Amino acid sequence: MVDCLSLTQCRALVAAWHQAMIEQRATLIALDQQIGDGDLGITMQKAFAAAANTVPGEQEGIGEYFALCGVAMAKAAPSTMGTLMATGFMRGGKALPAAAAQLDGQLLVRFFNAFTQGIADRGKARAGDKTVLDVLLPASQALSDGIDGGASPAQAVEAAFRAAEQGLDATRTMLPQWGKAASFAEKGLGIVDSGGSVAVILFRVLHDFFQQSPLLP
Repeated sequence: MVDCLSLTQCRALVAAWHQAMIEQRATLIALDQQIGDGDLGITMQKAFAAAANTVPGEQEGIGEYFALCGVAMAKAAPSTMGTLMATGFMRGGKALPAAAAQLDGQLLVRFFNAFTQGIADRGKARAGDKTVLDVLLPASQALSDGIDGGASPAQAVEAAFRAAEQGLDATRTMLPQWGKAASFAEKGLGIVDSGGSVAVILFRVLHDFFQQSPLLP
């Protein structure tokens, strides 16, 4: 199992997130069409393609790299969800030491706490509003609790992934409060939040990444 990520591994992680968005494009579109604009799969593929194509400078560390990914995402996908994801990456990257060469458990917690807070600040939503925050909040809390409790990064990420899945399932009982979905609030009952589904993808890929053997430098 992986205990920390190098810059090379962080770039591979972003590439894996991009690949997952390609694979889940049709699913995200279909989900978003139920009470949204139906463009979520397209938006996320564009955003993460831009992130995957981001190349850090020779002297840049992981914090600077993630922040640059966010800038690229904002330019490539200036929609609501694209902007929120971009904000998350920029805030998460800026929360890390700019020249950090390794992303360990404590820094991973710092990244996702800032990622989540950045999205909350930008989107103005709260827990229970049936948004991506209803997945990010429990997942980032589980990650923090795991690391603070002495779990390995892989164990903490697994707990975060399970919390993300549970958070997404809980959105079935929530009424949407934001965007086009709010106009069709009753139709949202029984349907998971599409933005929350993106967050689950992030934590699923992160979980799979930490479970693999540390083959990359």
